[in-house]
Amino acid sequence: MFTQLNPPLPVLVTDKGAGLAFAVIDYGVEHNLIWVTALDGSGEIWCAPNPKVRLQANWSMGRTKDTSLQFVPEGVSSQ
Repeated sequence: MFTQLNPPLPVLVTDKGAGLAFAVIDYGVEHNLIWVTALDGSGEIWCAPNPKVRLQANWSMGRTKDTSLQFVPEGVSSQ
């Protein structure tokens, strides 16, 4: 099943970066959800499996940054 998200959700795809998820693909109970995401930095569109996708932090909703992720955006030094 392909579901368009309206509005799109701001997400972080681990190993790829921040972007907007604008659709979800559900292949059924034996598979992860697939998030169709347009990346902010490169404009690329990736289909990312559910374990690789996190919602971005949102202070007004009480959602804090996922501290277990050590994501460093491209072009930024990890030091």
